[in-house]
Amino acid sequence: MMAATKRAAFGVTAAALTLTALAGCSGQEAPEREGAHGAKKAPAAAPKSPVRLIGDGSTAYTGAQPLQPVPKKLAPGEKPPQFVVFSWDGAGEDSQRLFSHFRKVGQQYNATMTYFLSGVYLLPEDKKDLYTAPRHSSGRSDIGFNDVKGIKDTVEQIRGAWFEGNEIGTHFNGHFCGNDGGVGTWSKEEWKSEIAQAKSFVKNWKSNAALKNLKPLPFDYEKELIGARTPCLEGRKNFMRAASEMGFRYDTSGVNDQIWPEKQGKLWDLSMQLVPVPGRAFQTLSMDYNFYMNQSGATRGDEDKHEYWGNQMRDGLVQAFERSYQGNRAPLIIGNHFESWNGGTYMRAIEDTIKTVCTQKDVKCVSFRQLADWLDAQDPQVLAKLRTLKVGQAPKTDWATFLNPAAPAQPAAAHAPGTTPAERH
Repeated sequence: MMAATKRAAFGVTAAALTLTALAGCSGQEAPEREGAHGAKKAPAAAPKSPVRLIGDGSTAYTGAQPLQPVPKKLAPGEKPPQFVVFSWDGAGEDSQRLFSHFRKVGQQYNATMTYFLSGVYLLPEDKKDLYTAPRHSSGRSDIGFNDVKGIKDTVEQIRGAWFEGNEIGTHFNGHFCGNDGGVGTWSKEEWKSEIAQAKSFVKNWKSNAALKNLKPLPFDYEKELIGARTPCLEGRKNFMRAASEMGFRYDTSGVNDQIWPEKQGKLWDLSMQLVPVPGRAFQTLSMDYNFYMNQSGATRGDEDKHEYWGNQMRDGLVQAFERSYQGNRAPLIIGNHFESWNGGTYMRAIEDTIKTVCTQKDVKCVSFRQLADWLDAQDPQVLAKLRTLKVGQAPKTDWATFLNPAAPAQPAAAHAPGTTPAERH
């Protein structure tokens, strides 16, 4: 648990998904690794000029982020790579040490990820009144705040993760869900306030936590922050309106099938996805919380079932991977929390999934930023053609023919047999 706080982070709040309803939801540079896509890019050289501190020195401009792949446009007829995005809601380092653990896993298996930081994890309890959530009194947060040790530990992990090529997004602040002032009730302007406060806590953690002698975070957060996932996947419509005006490039708060993404206005829609639940007659959201809810309903279930439940989640994610990898090659989007629900079984499932999928040929385990960069580099007509493929559907011809500009389009995408369109949250 986050020291001196209540820590809980959730996916979507409904309990189950059936055929007609959806379950809610180091400071050191890393060694050179193969790029996630495109040409290999070596770590950035030491800056020729001094680090440029920003504000109170909580953040700093240190040059271009190292270990970023160069996105390349697909050649005519070229088969697309299989992208997989592993992401973490409310990323912070606590006594479980899951942030630091999964950084090591990512390095071992050549996977960069997206860490959605909750701003209040950089705000100490004694400064909680600096946060005023829309429709709530000052100092309120449904996930509490942090203490100085927790802030130091989290900053260390964020710094190291960024140098290793990972992305730092936002999960906003107080994680309010539901109808009583939850994020789903917020206006565009209220979302802008929440986003501005989330940025402020990152840009002023040194002053707020009296940690002036620590190293800064090595990025300008105004430029680093380009995407988010909303709490409980609620409030997406007005969040996207606000985000579009504040320079964001993607959102991952929706629910979709495993099909190729498209833009909604200015933002890439990189929604969560429906994936199989092995042995069950329905699909659920590609998130640890949703498997947890379907298996034991937010309680610590029978310990004798923990191994089975972890295997069920792992196998469901691998099945989802295989139907994209062997089918339409749509990016697979997976969301997680640094939590030990049911004895940590879902953390084991995610680690097993990373080991299984990120080591395969033509697979690129990337951050949302890197996926958005690749999508931006593609010919829009090629992406439109990829979107005509159904869930798990490979081209009727070979890829070279299908993505040849002269090849006719296939029928419009439909839902896979046995599923219905997802409810939107």
